[in-house]
Amino acid sequence: MDERLDIPAAWCGNELFEREDWLYTLDNAEVVELESAVNGAAALGRSLDTITREDFVLPTFGRVLARVQNSLERGSGASMLRGLPIERFSGERARLLFWGLARHIGTPVSQSANGDRSFSVRDERFGADDSRTRGPNTRKKLSFHTDRCDVIAFLCRCQAKSGGENFVVSSASLFNAMLFRRPELVSVLRQPFAYKRHNVDGGNELLFCEQPIFSMFEGHFAANFLRVLIERADADPNLPNLTPIQREAMDALEELAEDPALHVTFRQEPGDILFLNNWVTLHRRAEFVDHEDLERRRHLLRIWLSVPNSRPLDPSFAANYGATGAGEIRGGMRARN
Repeated sequence: MDERLDIPAAWCGNELFEREDWLYTLDNAEVVELESAVNGAAALGRSLDTITREDFVLPTFGRVLARVQNSLERGSGASMLRGLPIERFSGERARLLFWGLARHIGTPVSQSANGDRSFSVRDERFGADDSRTRGPNTRKKLSFHTDRCDVIAFLCRCQAKSGGENFVVSSASLFNAMLFRRPELVSVLRQPFAYKRHNVDGGNELLFCEQPIFSMFEGHFAANFLRVLIERADADPNLPNLTPIQREAMDALEELAEDPALHVTFRQEPGDILFLNNWVTLHRRAEFVDHEDLERRRHLLRIWLSVPNSRPLDPSFAANYGATGAGEIRGGMRARN
């Protein structure tokens, strides 16, 4: 794996915006089709998590989503849908719309010990010492990271008064840049790093797991990085400690990710739907200032997806993801018994 990666997901900076698989703008006929699909699924009278791909009928737009699904795994690894008039999908209709679209990409997996598969990203103002507090429900800047799923999807319902920009970087290009600038650290990032169990992952019996940041398995590259859990493991006297070279390697990786020549910056507007392949991209959010009016505050819906066309993973990911075979259902958090 010490050779430069020459794959479609290895884009640099604004080059992503020139890719054919980056942006798709819906037309009026497609919006009408989506409204019909929402109406049809709502008429079934079933709970959201029982709605299947077959229940959300998209005879024409489904082919667009099939191309998105393919490009996420075999193309840029990042795609945006734009042109959705979100004001026409209020309340639970917006959640149903997003769920139905996501079901055409993959299978939603749990984002909490409660088994929640649709999550609201907004500042809940719980407080620093509240056990429910996690990065997505604050307004603070987040560092570059991946989530515990193949593909992460965001639907913007309301945007902040200011800030809240998205940052996305190709982890394949980060690998190439590390290989060029700090080759001695690439092998370090391929070694196991200890991750402490997340504070909202109460259904997980394992106190920690170990997995690499960069990996290659059966010819497939994969990157996975959530520094906050690595630092929590290091701070726990009962868990493995970081070595100085491991810390240096993570510092170098984050410094590269912040390079404007490598990442892209944009702001999701209401109605924008963003899909990211977590194995070939890292993402983060800027700090934001919210509106005082509760109804106008920044609000994104988030779904974690396991996709049927996923890559095989190094077996070391099994403890955290549950399965590592290509196309297997994997990721998410175990529901608490």
